[in-house]
Amino acid sequence: MATYTPKNILITGAAGFIASHVANRLIRSYPDYKIVVLDKLDYCSNLKNLNPSRSSPNFKFVKGDIGSADLVNYLLITESIDTIMHFAAQTHVDNSFGNSFEFTKNNIYGTHVLLEACKVTGQIRRFIHVSTDEVYGETEEDAVVGNHEASQLLPTNPYSATKAGAEMLVMAYGRSYGLPVITTRGNNVYGPNQFPEKLIPKFILLAMRGKPLPIHGDGSNVRSYLYCEDVAEAFEVILHKGEVGHVYNIGTKRERRVIDVAKDMCKLFNMDPEASIKFVENRPFNDQRYFLDDEKLKSLGWSERTRWEDGLKKTIEWYTSNPNWWGDVSGALLPHPRMLMMPGGVDRLVDGPENAEFDSDDVANSGSQIGIVVTTPKSSSTSTKKPSLKFLIYGRTGWIGGLLGKLCEKQKIPYEYGRGRLEDRSQLLVDIQTVKPTHVFNAAGVTGRPNVDWCESHKTETIRTNVSGTLNLADVCREHGLLMMNFATGCIFEYDAKHPEGSGIGFKEEDKPNFTGSFYSKTKAMVEELLKEYDNVCTLRVRMPISSDLNNPRNFITKIARYDKVVNIPNSMTILDELLPISIEMAKRNLRGIWNFTNPGVVSHNEILEMYKKYINPEFKWVNFTLEEQARVIVAPRSNNELDASKLKKEFPELMSIKESLIKYVFEPNKKQ
Repeated sequence: MATYTPKNILITGAAGFIASHVANRLIRSYPDYKIVVLDKLDYCSNLKNLNPSRSSPNFKFVKGDIGSADLVNYLLITESIDTIMHFAAQTHVDNSFGNSFEFTKNNIYGTHVLLEACKVTGQIRRFIHVSTDEVYGETEEDAVVGNHEASQLLPTNPYSATKAGAEMLVMAYGRSYGLPVITTRGNNVYGPNQFPEKLIPKFILLAMRGKPLPIHGDGSNVRSYLYCEDVAEAFEVILHKGEVGHVYNIGTKRERRVIDVAKDMCKLFNMDPEASIKFVENRPFNDQRYFLDDEKLKSLGWSERTRWEDGLKKTIEWYTSNPNWWGDVSGALLPHPRMLMMPGGVDRLVDGPENAEFDSDDVANSGSQIGIVVTTPKSSSTSTKKPSLKFLIYGRTGWIGGLLGKLCEKQKIPYEYGRGRLEDRSQLLVDIQTVKPTHVFNAAGVTGRPNVDWCESHKTETIRTNVSGTLNLADVCREHGLLMMNFATGCIFEYDAKHPEGSGIGFKEEDKPNFTGSFYSKTKAMVEELLKEYDNVCTLRVRMPISSDLNNPRNFITKIARYDKVVNIPNSMTILDELLPISIEMAKRNLRGIWNFTNPGVVSHNEILEMYKKYINPEFKWVNFTLEEQARVIVAPRSNNELDASKLKKEFPELMSIKESLIKYVFEPNKKQ
């Protein structure tokens, strides 16, 4: 029998129950294998499950989602992965009845992303897909022969249906693209480290607390249970001896009714079964029996080693020694614990030690690595709680980006500036994996050097940043469940018949851009329209930004005060001193969609310069010229408009009108005595 020897293995979902035992076993037994663990740390995962491997030089942990194609491709290439053991999945049947779409997303789409990455990179020599005995559906009560690997798949609940669907993709990629796939289908597994939504750990923790053991229906349902270390050994055998294209059942012929499991538990805890077992409402559909034929795997040399009684005792000993391993799991101990499953995946509803025991020394910052490299444990005394807010800001050298950083420092909000270029997705991924932000602010973009006329002769560069880069960032943020605060522009409108100058009728958020005079504005209008497809983006239309720093050459007041001649047209404008703090509050409120990000009302060039003369320089003089005269000295026309700020004013009633804000935030602080 030919044996397979891997070099670099990617194990998905390895902070979970079964996969953590497999990962720890391989790391311990095969020091020449490099093991890379990928896990998004959902509610049923725990980094402490990997404690035995943390000090091993052949182990790396990466926090991430298998649904992120960029991340998966990056890992396969940079880590030279030749073998994938795919455990990551949503597995709790109760949850699948309450949130079936999330199971489709994780179990089918996630598997598809992995398969496509394998096809694209062309370097995978083994893809072991971990499925379940539930894909066979219900076994007849009087059957004496279990389902064999060629049996028909007849799933009966949303969970098993998604696992069967994933299997079909695996089989298709094996046949169509020649991927070296192997599939496993296993019975129920129990043992240390299992999240207590499952039957046996739930019974143990409830018994430890002296509470009743809930049983769905009448408890006559029959299940087969394997101890976790036996299952880990089975995967070790399949990894080295399994044949490509084959399916292997991992099972036992020793079956138990659920009621008998409860009685065994009562016996070990010296509890009265009559008083301690509570029958509750059954699932919408609860398969009566799963029964597997495991002869094929036995032919590879594997066999069950742990007796039920011994495995159960070892499991009870572990939970009694580690009662707080999972933190507050009261929600999981309910008869039907669906509330733990939320769209998009969530961390457990606790502040367990695993969320705080790695500090910044454990984070891989180099360009060749993503995520957390699990090294030496930090003592609990040095652990720090994850901050409730942390911003990742793009546009460090820009005016708005720089001001955002100062605001974060003033408000004591942790933040870091992004190092990656917006058009490079891999660099953005590194930023997000390293910084681990709660929100992303995009204040980067090409506005022109020294003004928008530059964009007319640098169109590809403008597109690369303003369109491709912005979409890149929005897409990566969406994959990671992050809200992106996007500083856009209101210079995509011009006065027209429906919005005439001086009418007080401003353009609303839902109005379509009508200004195409400059290439800069074209790119901004284009990307704004595309960003409507992203529900994780908050677009802030800034116009003619002004701040109290009158020495800044980008300040609109500073600009027009230095011009030889200026036009005189009323416009909506943005006072940054007032509105940038509002942008942070908008992030805290998780506001989304398009917002006209200006002060209410309009102000003309002459009105601003009159204030400048009154408050700053009484000797100041200026000359006006017409739009026609202006057109002779600029390359691209300029946008002039009024934006309707009523939506923003409704959300923030304290927002001042443009003239009031100019006086309070700009001219009064700079007033010459």
